[in-house]
Amino acid sequence: MTEAATDRIPRLRAAGTHLLVDLIGASRLDDPELIERVLRDCVRATNASLLYIYVHHFGGAGGVTGVAVLAESHISIHSWPEYEFAAVDIFTCGATDPETAIPVLEANFRPARVTVQWLKRGRAAFIADGRPARKETS
Repeated sequence: MTEAATDRIPRLRAAGTHLLVDLIGASRLDDPELIERVLRDCVRATNASLLYIYVHHFGGAGGVTGVAVLAESHISIHSWPEYEFAAVDIFTCGATDPETAIPVLEANFRPARVTVQWLKRGRAAFIADGRPARKETS
């Protein structure tokens, strides 16, 4: 492809960043009050705007599901204390930094291992100036 041809291709930007975080060998995953506090701390760490938070404990030593609904998207956690495992989604857009939530998770749940899948969502939907991409019609 010639340089002139590549100049006509718009640079794509993403609608948001989505981190899929697995906490393996983690502790304190059956504590709904802790999980709510951690969600709030993650919201602050990412510089996001909290709209609503909901946490549900499945009872006894059961797991907890929590979601923080953000102006910039969401942070959610689903825990399985019996497996010492939690799945965390951190999806944000705008002037936020989702990666800054990871140290908050590590400090509170002390996982033996953390895996992160880092996704850019909606690349095909936006061009560099932020305008929605449009389908061309004939």
